[in-house]
Amino acid sequence: MAVYTSTSFLKPSFNKSSSSSTPVINPPRKFSTTARCALQAPSPAIALPPPPKTKSFNWNFLQSAAAMALDAVEKAITASDLESPLPRTTDPEIQISGNFSPVPEQPVRRSLKVVGKIPDSIKGVYVRNGANPLFEPLAGHHFFDGDGMIHAVKFDNGSASYACRFTETSRFVQERALGRPIFPKAIGELHGHSGIARLLLFYARGAFKLINHNDGTGVANAGLVYFNRRLLAMSEDDLPYHVRITGDGDLKTVERYDFNGQLKSTMIAHPKLDPESGELFALSYDVINKPYLKYFRFSKTGEKSDDIEIPVSEPTMMHDFAISENFVIIPDQQVVFKASEMIKGGSPVVYNKNKVSRFGVLNKYATDAERIKWIEVPNCFCFHLWNAWEEPETDEIVVIGSCMTPPDSIFNEHQERLKTVLSEIRLNLKTGESRRRPILSDHDQVNLEAGMVNRNKLGRKTRYAYLAMADSFPKVSGFAKVDLFTGEVKKYFHGEDSYGGEPLFLPVGEEEDAGYVMTFVHEEKTGKSEMRIVNAATMELEASVKLPSRVPYGFHGTFISAADLETQA
Repeated sequence: MAVYTSTSFLKPSFNKSSSSSTPVINPPRKFSTTARCALQAPSPAIALPPPPKTKSFNWNFLQSAAAMALDAVEKAITASDLESPLPRTTDPEIQISGNFSPVPEQPVRRSLKVVGKIPDSIKGVYVRNGANPLFEPLAGHHFFDGDGMIHAVKFDNGSASYACRFTETSRFVQERALGRPIFPKAIGELHGHSGIARLLLFYARGAFKLINHNDGTGVANAGLVYFNRRLLAMSEDDLPYHVRITGDGDLKTVERYDFNGQLKSTMIAHPKLDPESGELFALSYDVINKPYLKYFRFSKTGEKSDDIEIPVSEPTMMHDFAISENFVIIPDQQVVFKASEMIKGGSPVVYNKNKVSRFGVLNKYATDAERIKWIEVPNCFCFHLWNAWEEPETDEIVVIGSCMTPPDSIFNEHQERLKTVLSEIRLNLKTGESRRRPILSDHDQVNLEAGMVNRNKLGRKTRYAYLAMADSFPKVSGFAKVDLFTGEVKKYFHGEDSYGGEPLFLPVGEEEDAGYVMTFVHEEKTGKSEMRIVNAATMELEASVKLPSRVPYGFHGTFISAADLETQA
């Protein structure tokens, strides 16, 4: 049994004196400092940064008394949560073990060792987002709950540098100042009666001005998009955060970005950038209040349209959507939010078996949703949609996505193994009917989840998709180049005991597959990480950049050209 050290948590700081102006709480459950996994081998010890200094708060007597009382309530809630074993989907020793465990920030490290040759056409910075909790969890924690951290590899004249930094969200800044986690974990903690109690506790602390929840509660750990001279880090529970890439390749959080006061609501983590118009299209969903779903867009220079309310009967998990040349395609699927389930002791994220999945097709420039056309696609849940395009000769919209079963398996515990089927979904705008077929043959079937098409052709007919092979989900053994027309699959494997994440396709020529696939890869036996660059046309390795520290498995990324870096806001 191999051991993976996970010492990069900062331990929550707890004051012994009740007269102190900082919060007091008893130490949390002691989690093991090592997470054991049969597939993992010893990792070198990770050097820790000095713990943050706890900020001194000028609280009055009433606030100090309220802080002590609410901390006692939190202690009782946590003790109750830990009386029974946590489910696998919220057990920190499972969710953030091995190379899913967090790392400290790293300043810029230059002149990294390169095996092979970095192609001359790669000039700019590759950035990838991920979840990286600053503090050891007190109780339940899902991998999606961690604080956002961006890893950046900058390429300049054949050399490479690396840095990683937290995105300093309002939540992150407050918890760092307090010296411990205090905002509720959206997935790991907000379920059952204790989830209701934690929400009440959270708003009580806000009422006494012990924390500020008016500036958002998100972690900005999922998506990244470069738009209107800004790199935006996103999670769908908040506004995006503007992060600047410095001249030497470091990262600096600028602000919680509301598009100059235009954006008043959250924005999902997968907005779509139209490669021809330069416009950004987005959705916003609310799990409590109507309207549950809104659609809007931004001009190339950042002017926001009016919100369009999309008619849905209940709050729906809306992680992704698609655009074509003229339409926006909005999935209304079977995974929904039901806060009432918490009263019954369950999770608010629910698979509604009685609901029929459907896709809404709306003109991208519509001013209202009156002409949206809903087309049912039974038994379909796509966490991600890779592309969509129009085929006017058949009056169809073609949508490419990975259909996942069980639909809620990422959020709720199941005995059945997760399976994703790369699918072509045809929506007939004339008849209102749909057809769905698997793109891969039964022989080639593999879980494909996380990836992209050529971003210069998003919303237009594309032949190839580059997708992570998550056959041992959530670990990624390699990536596949899939011919969406023929179903032919070419696979690139990371190697024995080596796993990666989302493959990013960087186009460099006129041909659709002229470019390079870039991804982080981690070798679990040695504990070392690297950035690999693979020729997308030949599927041969061009170069690997040896990284100075471990890069945890993460989420989504993008590439910013050297020219765009020069014109950042």
